[in-house]
Parts: sequence; structure tokens; C-alpha cells
Amino acid sequence: MVFQRLEDLRIDADKTQEDIARILNCKREVYRRYEKGLQEIPVWALIKLADFYKTSTDYILGLTNKREQD
Repeated sequence: MVFQRLEDLRIDADKTQEDIARILNCKREVYRRYEKGLQEIPVWALIKLADFYKTSTDYILGLTNKREQD
């Protein structure tokens, strides 16, 4: 679930994996592994992505279906 949401958010934002890797200051391959569920995403990266996408960490983690932050 997390993996699909990461990919969906990125595509909706019209960003590439390279773009998001730059935001996280990591290599594209590392981000690709987060998105594919091959590597656990660190909490700091999850928070940074939630802020970037203007959503909650709960949404990214699949704990809620409410995409927008309050």
C-alpha cells in the first residue's frame, strides 16, 4: 500500500523518481527501492515527502484514505 501511494503521489505531482530522489538527497535507485517496497523508507524521508505532497504520513502509510491535510 505504501509503495503504491508513493508512486501515485509522484505521478500526480508530475515528478520523476530522479526529482523525488533530489528532494530526499538520495540516489534515484534508493528512492526506486522505497517506491517498489524493496527497502524500508526512513521516518525522516516519509515526513519530508508528506510535507512536499501536502498530505499526511498516515495517508502515505495507508492508515487513512483522506489525502489532504487538515
